[in-house]
Amino acid sequence: MAAIRKVGFIGIGNMGNPMAGHLVRAGYDVTIFDIRPEAMQAFVAHHGGRAAASLAEVGEGADAVITMLPDGKVVRKAVLGDGVAAVLARGALVIDMGSCDPIDTRSLDAELAPRGIGVIDAPVMGGVVFAKDATLDIMAGGDAELVERVRPVLKAMGRSVTHCGAVGAGHAMKSLANYVNACALINAIEAMTIGKRFGLDAKLMADALIPLCAGRNHPLEKKVIPHILTRKYGTGMAMGFIAKDVKIAMDTAKSIGAFAPLGERVSELWSAAVDKLGYDLDQTQIARYWEEATGVRL
Repeated sequence: MAAIRKVGFIGIGNMGNPMAGHLVRAGYDVTIFDIRPEAMQAFVAHHGGRAAASLAEVGEGADAVITMLPDGKVVRKAVLGDGVAAVLARGALVIDMGSCDPIDTRSLDAELAPRGIGVIDAPVMGGVVFAKDATLDIMAGGDAELVERVRPVLKAMGRSVTHCGAVGAGHAMKSLANYVNACALINAIEAMTIGKRFGLDAKLMADALIPLCAGRNHPLEKKVIPHILTRKYGTGMAMGFIAKDVKIAMDTAKSIGAFAPLGERVSELWSAAVDKLGYDLDQTQIARYWEEATGVRL
């Protein structure tokens, strides 16, 4: 298969901006599109590349078009109809790097396959800081040969690329990984609020739980200690995005008849916290949901 040289990139937000910038620096011919003209102007001024005037233009002559958009519905709107698929040549690829429902991803693949357009889902783990220094962990779903074809492109934006399986597998793995992280964070907060109510010191508990919980408990070292106990709340990941990923995991479980009672409850809790506190607040502010219910301050 021919190497990918010309890349379209749709969605120049907090994550998409640095990711597309890495592609420019890696020598790819990059054309970008965003609904905000000012975002495109700022990107070209800082990174280079070209700004497209329309979705169709970003796909003209492209070997691959990357989407970094809020959800699968927005992706479908950008790709289908008068979007990029209308101008992509046979053999071109659509690479969805946002967090989307894997069932929707498979549906998009089924619609594009008759046109000879391949679909790769390649969501990322890691926030804005990791996007800026190209150390994202990327999970890819799709045909093995196609994943290998896009691997150099993905490696320009991340430190690892893991092929998870068929189309949709990357999105499923991303949502499930964030579901595990979401569960672990709630577990830590719940235990610590109980302990604080009993009379234990919050920092003592956090320090003690690290070796007690398998040595390197991700939420404790990366979220509870640096962001919750300090009240910095600055991981860069919105609470609403975590709630969305957990819901995707649970929707996927329902679609295949899996048993996931904890996941359903966790999803309800994250959604309730978003409704009460706000979609755009940092994910670590979910601690406030427990603090208010328990009457303690971590």
